[in-house]
Amino acid sequence: MNVPIVPGPTYSEMQNPLLLPPTLRTAANQARQDELNPLNLFNINWKQTGDAVDRIVLPRELTGVRANIIVLRGRSFPSGSMKVGPAYATLAEEEALNGLRPGQKTVIGPSTGNFGIGTAYVGKLKGYRAVVVMPDNMSKERYDRIRQYQGELDLTPGTESDVILTLERTHSEYVSKPDRYVVLAQFELLPNYRFHRHVTGDAVVKAARDLGNGRVAAFISAPGSAGTLAAGDYVKSLWPDSKVVALEPRECSTLYNGGQGQHRIEGIGDKMVTLIHNVFNTDLLMLVHDEDTVRGMEVIQSGTRVLVERLGVPEDAAHGLVDQFGPSGICNIIGAIKTARYLDLGPQENVVTIATDGYDRYPSVQEALYARNGGKPDDDQLELWAKATFLGASLGEIVDLNRPGQHERLQEMKEALWTRFGYEPAYIRRMASQEFWEKEYGKIREIDPLIAQVRGALPAVDR
Repeated sequence: MNVPIVPGPTYSEMQNPLLLPPTLRTAANQARQDELNPLNLFNINWKQTGDAVDRIVLPRELTGVRANIIVLRGRSFPSGSMKVGPAYATLAEEEALNGLRPGQKTVIGPSTGNFGIGTAYVGKLKGYRAVVVMPDNMSKERYDRIRQYQGELDLTPGTESDVILTLERTHSEYVSKPDRYVVLAQFELLPNYRFHRHVTGDAVVKAARDLGNGRVAAFISAPGSAGTLAAGDYVKSLWPDSKVVALEPRECSTLYNGGQGQHRIEGIGDKMVTLIHNVFNTDLLMLVHDEDTVRGMEVIQSGTRVLVERLGVPEDAAHGLVDQFGPSGICNIIGAIKTARYLDLGPQENVVTIATDGYDRYPSVQEALYARNGGKPDDDQLELWAKATFLGASLGEIVDLNRPGQHERLQEMKEALWTRFGYEPAYIRRMASQEFWEKEYGKIREIDPLIAQVRGALPAVDR
């Protein structure tokens, strides 16, 4: 039985929504009022289904550096996080390349939160049963959002730092049964890389084109799946001297020095080199203290008056930051500030990073901060946190990965892990060459026509 699929965009249409008919773009934007309207699939892009990248340029009174710090705003994606993009892309490739149709198999999303939410959301819109495999100690808001989209949960023990257990459950229970399940394996499948290189990478470049010298001096991201770091490959294809910077929690410094501790930054620091991380294209590795990210989130949420009156942040800018960032977004901002300071970047230079989601899925994390702190912070404490977290971001705990042996060390870590999950060493070793990544990226030229073919005509909408 040839079951029709619910149509969605190609990679090129996600990169440039202006390729869609104007009537469809208008209808998709109107569909934002009903997030379960399938037309929202055409809102999976960084540009509000228009031309301008959805970004925030941070005030220098907050960052304390001369360079422009630009943050791409992921909370405007359907489901509230940009992680819906790679979830959609992986499912769309399964439909286009392998003939998957609704009702045939259950969709599985291994995750620590946002990718799982994206899996449940896309599954709901496209008519697939979705199961999210994730640790059992993440924020309550993440579980609630998955259930809101009728996704099911298969919880594994631990926290963000125990995602290896999630991988083991995924491979033993789901990858091993391909007749029943299709796994949207964000840590290992290349649609995640393709989405971020093509779609996020273009947005990173466009976000900087009207600021300073119009170039991207550095792109910053803390890896969870490391998919977002693929945007750095796009940047380097234009400006080879640009820097790609990866961040880790100080409390779980796996890439930095093999650390395996617990931490509080949901969405990153998963105790591994993921399969889709192009480690040879990452230039710097930096550590960020997890408590700084939660305190920084509190400063942004509750400290508007402090930012304005004590740090001199323009009032409109301070108000505009509220609700925009979760802990991983604050981590990326801290890393961007550290990078600008470490590279001694000037006022014409641009540093770009990502806010994967917004504050809406972290009130329980904020409540836990109050419990540790003995109550809500007063203005004096918020001022101290703001100056220590943002203006005082240190230059310690930074590794130059271009030093001899550093990239090879990460590549060996990757091989040691992923051969445990059935990947051939020869396949993993090919990833040490940029040729491998160029070939995988180039597959978009073959995949896009197939996505267009299986979806048929674009949805007809009223003018």
